[in-house]
Amino acid sequence: MSLLSNNNTIKSKIDDLWQKFWSGGISNPLTAIEQITYLLFMKKLDENDLEELSRSEFSGDPYTSKFEGIYLLPEDRPKADATAEEIAEIEKTKGVDKHTLRWSQFKRKPSDEMLAYIQRYVFPFLKDLEEDDSLFAKHMVNAVFIIPKPSLLKEAIASIDEIFEEMEKDSSEKGQDFQDIQGDVYEYLLSEIASAGKNGQFRTPRHIIKLLVDLVDPKLGQKVADPACGTGGFLLGAYQYMITQLDKEKDQRKPDEDGFIRNSKSALLTEEVKEILDKSLYGYDIDSTMVRLGLMNLMMHGIDNPQIDYKDTLSKSYHETSEYDVVLANPPFTGNIDKGDIHEELQLKTTKTELLFVERIFNMLKMGGTAGIVVPQGVLFGTGSAFVEARKLMIEQSELKAVVTAPSGVFKPYAGVSTALLIFTKGGETENVWFYDMESDGYALDDKRSKQEGYGDLQDIITQFKNRDAQKENEREGKYFFVPKKEIIETDYDLSYSKYRNEVFEETVYEKTESILEKLIGKDGNGGLENEILTELQSLKELL
Repeated sequence: MSLLSNNNTIKSKIDDLWQKFWSGGISNPLTAIEQITYLLFMKKLDENDLEELSRSEFSGDPYTSKFEGIYLLPEDRPKADATAEEIAEIEKTKGVDKHTLRWSQFKRKPSDEMLAYIQRYVFPFLKDLEEDDSLFAKHMVNAVFIIPKPSLLKEAIASIDEIFEEMEKDSSEKGQDFQDIQGDVYEYLLSEIASAGKNGQFRTPRHIIKLLVDLVDPKLGQKVADPACGTGGFLLGAYQYMITQLDKEKDQRKPDEDGFIRNSKSALLTEEVKEILDKSLYGYDIDSTMVRLGLMNLMMHGIDNPQIDYKDTLSKSYHETSEYDVVLANPPFTGNIDKGDIHEELQLKTTKTELLFVERIFNMLKMGGTAGIVVPQGVLFGTGSAFVEARKLMIEQSELKAVVTAPSGVFKPYAGVSTALLIFTKGGETENVWFYDMESDGYALDDKRSKQEGYGDLQDIITQFKNRDAQKENEREGKYFFVPKKEIIETDYDLSYSKYRNEVFEETVYEKTESILEKLIGKDGNGGLENEILTELQSLKELL
């Protein structure tokens, strides 16, 4: 269950923070969340460092604070051949004590001074922080701190302090791991982008991610990738699923509002497991803001050095083939890519991204690796040669395990397109394809997407998928059934659920015409429905 589901105080404080940015002049939601992210990171950095210092003091293990010493801006740093005296002079005249760059220190400054200080020193220090080759350091290079007004900065800092205070209270009162609450808060922040007017096209609904991850069933130690990862939802979904599988008490845990059991207790992870998970998750995106948000999302959930990078996985610059055990993705499916940019290993004769991604994902998988992807339903039945070839790839060179069609409202309010979930294993042999027609995902299919009672078809899909081998022979009259490969080939590899479902027609028996007339006018013209109506009307008139 979401750690925030019972804490309306944190929710309202996050909503209030959004509102402050909105009224403070930052109306673009992506800009707002990026600026909030930097502030959260500054706060987290200070808290983590103070925690490490106190741990080091207690245990006697050495620890060098990130805020120890003098900070010089890159342009002020001494040349390699500078003497000790020159270095000392530069540090004295141009350096600042790193201790003053802590959140707990700079927030005490007056508003105007604080904004200038963060822009001049704190933010460059943050960007400089990782001197190794971490992807976070690499993607912070082009980051810009653009909170425009001192008043907004002061309000935002006060809000973030209040949110952290509430998280600590939750942690101590309910015994929840602080790291998990922190991750949950960040997820809630990201989910706010999905509401109307907040660029929701960047997010896959979390219950759809959980469903797809459950069906694919990634295992600890497997390499998992998303070639169009956005804010990292699928990678996070795989991470939480794998942690849950390690939880010996998972069967005693209460399911969340969608019926899934998820335990992201990062505090229970051993160093060995943590190391495996750190090297298991890989994401790519062509939007640098998304890359930074994805990195921060995974870091907020306890993954220290996430592997999310800026890359167009359809282009000539991407070279990973047969690398991954699992690929999970909801790639963009409204675009076309310039023909000259497409990687030459992609053989489909098309510029449609939804088809090119099917081939890219197939190529990324190791032999025996499994993909779980979201596609527009047009991919299932499109008649163009590239559509047919994309389906052939999944059926002839893989085992296409499942086609789950979803109703058109699943991606509202920002997209009304009907989608489908496809699961295939590279190099496997397709004998029969399992179809399921999801009629409900547990939410209203309008723009508000309010939660309805129950789980819709979500849990039934998982149950029936796992027991599908017992369903080989059925009448194809219900929500799910198997179709043999031979039959699919005969229909030009069409994968529409409706193509194979047997419609059940119930015979309707109507009354004879004479009998209906008799009821209306009565036998031999006496009585009947007309007379009854007139009598009733007369009674009503008498009452007036």
